[in-house]
Amino acid sequence: MFWIIGIVVTFGSVAGGYAPHGSFSVLFQPLEFLIILGAAIGAYLQANPKWVIFGFLKSTGKLIKSTPYSKESYTELLTLMYAIFRLSKTKGLIALEQHIENPHESELFQHFPSFIKNHHAVAFMCDYLRLMTMGTENPHELEALMDQDIETHHNEGHAISSSIIALGEALPAFGIVAAVLGVIVTMGSIAEPPEILGGLIAAALVGTFLGIFVAYGIVSPMGRSLEHYSDADSKYFECMKQGLLAHLQGYAPAISVEFARKTLYNHERPTFLEVEEACSAAPSV
Repeated sequence: MFWIIGIVVTFGSVAGGYAPHGSFSVLFQPLEFLIILGAAIGAYLQANPKWVIFGFLKSTGKLIKSTPYSKESYTELLTLMYAIFRLSKTKGLIALEQHIENPHESELFQHFPSFIKNHHAVAFMCDYLRLMTMGTENPHELEALMDQDIETHHNEGHAISSSIIALGEALPAFGIVAAVLGVIVTMGSIAEPPEILGGLIAAALVGTFLGIFVAYGIVSPMGRSLEHYSDADSKYFECMKQGLLAHLQGYAPAISVEFARKTLYNHERPTFLEVEEACSAAPSV
């Protein structure tokens, strides 16, 4: 939502400042648009592997959403961990096998619809619970493995946002390319009357304007927004990591969940009482 508001404010401010003194028809230069945007897209395709390109196309919805998780999402996650840890404490780790092998058919996971839709989170949770049921007992070794797993996931998200930021940094240069080509055209028409030369010079300068405006008004903020989204996504996995490690070290379910809760940012962290209330209503299987 804030991304859309930002776009409106950016365009509105520039258009509002220009309108009293200039004509918008002068800014409409299709060939300048073709040079700048076409060259930028071509450079982006050259610089990035296929998975980054398609990853960006799939990430456009994240710009509107702005953040992947809310306080309610984290409350649900903490409640799920409590239910898992309670089941493990009362019936043993072996009781988790039927749930982690087929999480989408699990009676336990079905009570947490937002979590079960998150493919990466489900895989992360089930993989490490599976390692625990297979006899992994050293929390330090498991923590190192989790850190590598989270870092890999984090780097994949950052590769997409970094590619957009790099594109934003290149756009002013493509704007200069378009402007230089416009100047070349102008110099080739130097014998024309002033009103024609003025139009050609204006068209050339539109290239510089467009490159800078699109770079710093649209593309670079888009990359930063995706970067923040990726950071927030990693926090979700960090929360799971701390809860799982606390459980592996033998803490009670409520204590393990509290370890996980403390990793969250203040603006999205549910209170202790909110988590306690949610956990008290956690399903038993």
